[in-house]
Amino acid sequence: MKKILFIGLVAACLISTAPAAVHAQTTIPIPQITFGITKSSSPKNVALTLQILFFMTILSLAPAILIMTTAFPRIIIAFYFIRQALGTPTMPPTQLLVGLALFLTFFVMAPTWSKVNENAFQPYLKNQISLDSAFTVGVKPIRDFMLRQTREKDLAMMVHLAHLHRPNTPADVPTYVIVPAFAISEMRIGFEIGFLVFIPFMMIDMIVASILMSMGMMMVPPMMISLPMKILLFVLVDGWYLLVGSLVRGFH
Repeated sequence: MKKILFIGLVAACLISTAPAAVHAQTTIPIPQITFGITKSSSPKNVALTLQILFFMTILSLAPAILIMTTAFPRIIIAFYFIRQALGTPTMPPTQLLVGLALFLTFFVMAPTWSKVNENAFQPYLKNQISLDSAFTVGVKPIRDFMLRQTREKDLAMMVHLAHLHRPNTPADVPTYVIVPAFAISEMRIGFEIGFLVFIPFMMIDMIVASILMSMGMMMVPPMMISLPMKILLFVLVDGWYLLVGSLVRGFH
């Protein structure tokens, strides 16, 4: 403990004396950053400013876009259900589950994002297409992915709520209609997976509770006996392998 305090004091002294020593040796210029509003000399400058504001808005909405247009909702819902079914609400930790769900989302969405990069982003950086063309081309692979995973019933409901005419082709469906329909479908599939995951663990809870009652051990909490049995069953059947494999294959 004394060594730690001594090291802390030495570090504090070095930090406090470092600016003075540096200033004694040489003067380092400190850059100054200013923000201001000036009169534009041409309409192009105004358009560029609006584009910067648009991109900043998109960056602030990036988490919502990641959740609503990718495989993340289904994966994270299934993970939370498996944790509750096991009876371990804090294990694995939430940060671990979210991190695994994000990396699985990147894995599932990699082919789609590769098409966006090759067909839209890279040509835009090379000034081969305009921003509007890049958005139109880039959103198409994402729309195709969402439409493959969206139920026709959910899509028809959103079209009806938007008061649109019945589309003849998928290209006629606006993107703002596809996104909520896709999210509803993903949540439904996630809850279906959660229900199927709950069944075997619920059976273990019921069997253990029945055995304890028949033996007259009513004071023993059934969870104390069923929890290690559920964990053992999950490990023996290689649960994470089956769950992750089923989730990823469900998107192909």
